[in-house]
Amino acid sequence: MIKAAIAGGTGYTAGELLRILINHPEVEICSVMSTTSVGRDITDFHRDLLGETDLKFTDNPGEPDIVFLCLGHGLSREFLSTHKLPEHCKIIDLGQDFRNDPDFDGKHFVYGLTDVFKDEIEGCDYLANPGCFATSIQLGLAPSAALRMIDGEIHVTAITGATGAGRKLSETSHFPWRDNNISVYKPFSHQHLEEIGNTLKALSGKPQTVNFVPVRGDFARGIFASIYFKCGTSADEAAEIYKQYYKDSPFVFVSDSPISLKEVVNTNKCLLHIESHNGYLHITSIIDNLLKGASGQAVENMNLMFGLDRTTALHLKANAF
Repeated sequence: MIKAAIAGGTGYTAGELLRILINHPEVEICSVMSTTSVGRDITDFHRDLLGETDLKFTDNPGEPDIVFLCLGHGLSREFLSTHKLPEHCKIIDLGQDFRNDPDFDGKHFVYGLTDVFKDEIEGCDYLANPGCFATSIQLGLAPSAALRMIDGEIHVTAITGATGAGRKLSETSHFPWRDNNISVYKPFSHQHLEEIGNTLKALSGKPQTVNFVPVRGDFARGIFASIYFKCGTSADEAAEIYKQYYKDSPFVFVSDSPISLKEVVNTNKCLLHIESHNGYLHITSIIDNLLKGASGQAVENMNLMFGLDRTTALHLKANAF
């Protein structure tokens, strides 16, 4: 059994990890850490796990084979500097500490966009899990970048659920503010742009300009990204290219008909739909921000790192209504 520890155990991404790993046939959760809730039951925070686990929060990682860092941005480096882990312990960071700056204390963190960098992920020891917006946008663009189909600037508008803001309450995640409301935030300056740019440059061999407008949605979970750019390839040709590019990806699917967000919520899927209009290729890309955009992709990466079937424990039930 793989012994897994989770740091930052009270948050949304940690809750998703717990739901998956409790049912993972090859994993035993040995430690769930929290600096503020030591000794309290996991189910005090993750109420839906009542009857599923009797784990309590601790401040000690134990002797894990892998640790998942579900910490606030900037805190993963601090954790690794102040906690001694076994020499053999693998690390998956779900924050952004190592996505764009992958070298730390003699460790090199592989960028874990599973469906693009699978070969680099297999057998690696240290992994930086991609951001949620970044995952949806990159999966929508990777085949076009790799085949240099993109002519000029890329335009993206993407809307995310409230869980993307994390568990800590803020004015814009407060129910009276969020309900029946949407708003733009960090236009053209979102923190995920750097990792998106790095991937597109690695695939295409040149810098790509991405004009990204993020939107806060009035729903709990999911990301719906609308992406377009000038392209001489027809929608039918592009769809076949995308299907071929993702033919070995068990959770990425190209739909021939328009897609809607509920088709991916509570799953580790990414669904794509491709159209062409007046010389532009338009791609819709949808994921669950907490699963394919965070904890689901992290477990998929863990499976690859340990030589398991990458779909293990990730055949999750979608909600159609």
